[in-house]
Amino acid sequence: MGNGMELALCEAQNAAQRGEVPVGAVLLGPDGTVLARAGNRVEELHDPSAHAEMLVMREAIAARGGQRLADCTLVVTLEPCPMCAAALAHFRVGRLLFGAYDPKGGGVEHGPRLPFRAEALHRPEIIGGVREREAALLLKTFFQRLRTPGEGAESAS
Repeated sequence: MGNGMELALCEAQNAAQRGEVPVGAVLLGPDGTVLARAGNRVEELHDPSAHAEMLVMREAIAARGGQRLADCTLVVTLEPCPMCAAALAHFRVGRLLFGAYDPKGGGVEHGPRLPFRAEALHRPEIIGGVREREAALLLKTFFQRLRTPGEGAESAS
């Protein structure tokens, strides 16, 4: 699974270079093969649901021709938001590994804690904090650059 996080971090870096919030995700099959990998594409696709997690789950389902990912592992650099946490349940993802925790916007270990609710549709195995510092640093650096004039921040015209 270490390789999965390495790939997810690469996807997050690629997303940052495209001006997207640097979150990357990889979906691994039961044997550890990469079924899908993506970084956020919210800005590029003008789609607020184009989070890395959503993109890889959709791609894997399309490729496999099924509706369930119970034998798969989703590796993502940031704790999934409530939208993505709910989608994890609907896609029936078997295991979630994530990097940085998200106290403000997370939906797994923070906020609504969707997988832990009594009425949860599905409860994946959850492992948080995988390469947490690296993942958090990518996000921190990205947002610092946005706030620093002349450091890649685009002017609002």
